Amino acid sequence: MTSLVNDSAPRPNLYLVGLMGTGKSTIGKILAKKLGMEFMDSDEAIERSSGMTISEIFADFGEGHFRELERKFILYDHPSGNCLVACGGGLCVPPGMLEALKGKGKVICLWASPETLLGRTITDKKRPLLEVSKPLDVLRKLLIERESRYRESDIIIHTDGLSIEEVVERVLADLN
Repeated sequence: MTSLVNDSAPRPNLYLVGLMGTGKSTIGKILAKKLGMEFMDSDEAIERSSGMTISEIFADFGEGHFRELERKFILYDHPSGNCLVACGGGLCVPPGMLEALKGKGKVICLWASPETLLGRTITDKKRPLLEVSKPLDVLRKLLIERESRYRESDIIIHTDGLSIEEVVERVLADLN
């Protein structure tokens, strides 16, 4: 695997945003390796620091508390450079958060249709927002609510019908 790292200067961070199931963590790990960057998943970092799963945080303290943990992670709890962060699906939505990401690096949105997202997440029981009777309706609603913020990203990659490697190559091409 070829590394595209430039050791002469620290790279600005890269932030992957998009709805759950777009492939942020999977794509992020591969991209980070190819670019010679540290990989972090915001949800995993929050779970480690809180000692709770995302589902437990939602159940015990609510979504507002979780969003505050995301804000703290972005503002204070990750490296300031050479880091690729897979962000939780709603991380960039609250006022100021997308701007904070852009202030620290480049924001890349992975985009997929609600139907594609449902197919990718249907068996995953770690997604509290989809633990409902009609998860496709939830995905459609979330996409409508978040679309304007996602569209403010520096790069948008449509992932429907693409393999993981094809998405990685499109991101790399858009970065260059």
